[in-house]
Amino acid sequence: MARIGIIGGSGLDDPDILKEPRDVEATTPYGPPNSTLRHGTIAGREVVLLARHGRSHTTPPTQVNYRANILALKEAGCSHILATTAVGSLREEIGRGDLVILDQFIDFTRRRFLSFHERFEPHAPVHTPMAEPFDEKLRGLLNAACAKLGFPHHERGTVVTIEGPRFSTRAESNMFRMWGADVINMSIATECALAAEAGVPYAAVAMSTDYDCWKTDEAPVTWEEILRIFRQNADRVTAVLSEVIAGL
Repeated sequence: MARIGIIGGSGLDDPDILKEPRDVEATTPYGPPNSTLRHGTIAGREVVLLARHGRSHTTPPTQVNYRANILALKEAGCSHILATTAVGSLREEIGRGDLVILDQFIDFTRRRFLSFHERFEPHAPVHTPMAEPFDEKLRGLLNAACAKLGFPHHERGTVVTIEGPRFSTRAESNMFRMWGADVINMSIATECALAAEAGVPYAAVAMSTDYDCWKTDEAPVTWEEILRIFRQNADRVTAVLSEVIAGL
C-alpha cells in the first residue's frame, strides 16, 4: 500500500503524531529536502512527514528547497501529499483558528524555482494544467473530516503566496483583497504547483492565525502571534489529518 506524505508548516514542524517513527535521510537531483523524512504510521497507514522549513524552522520561505521536498516524498513512495500551513485572513468571516481547505492560489513570488524542468527535450515542452491546482478528492476528504469533527472551517479559499519573509504592507494587503484572495501565506503556491507537475495529488489545510494588516481595528500580524494561535489549535489540524489518512 502506498504511503501518504505530510508536509508540516509553521507550528507543525516536528509533531509527535506518528507511531513507530524513524528518520530516513533523502537526496534528490535538486539536493536534499529541508528535513530528514520521518517515517511512521497514522491510523495504520504508512506516512512520511517532512518539515517544510526544517525541524527547527531555520529555512526562510524563499530558500525552501520545494523541488527536493516534493520529489523526496514522491520517491519515498507517497501517492498523495497533505500539507499544513498557517495563513493570514483577508476576510472578516475567516476568524482566528478557522481552518480553510484551499482550492485556488495566486502566486506573487518572484525568486523561486517553479518547475522541475530547466530545459525541455527537443519538441517536447511540458506545460502543466493548473486550472484546479488542489486535488478535489483530497479536498473533499478534508472538508468531510472538518465537518465530522465539528471544527470551524471554510470549504474553499484562494491563497495568495508572497515571497517573504517580510509581511505585507497595508497597501499590498488591501490589493490582495481586491484580487479576490481570501488568505495569505509564503509557501503554498510554489509547493502546490510542483506537486501538480510531479503528478502527485496534493491538498492543503490552512489555519487562519491573524488578519495580516488590512484590518485597522486589529494589531498587525507578528510571528509570535502566528505561533501562539497555531499552537493553541494544532490539535485540530492533526485530528483532521488523522481522519483523512484513515480513510485513504
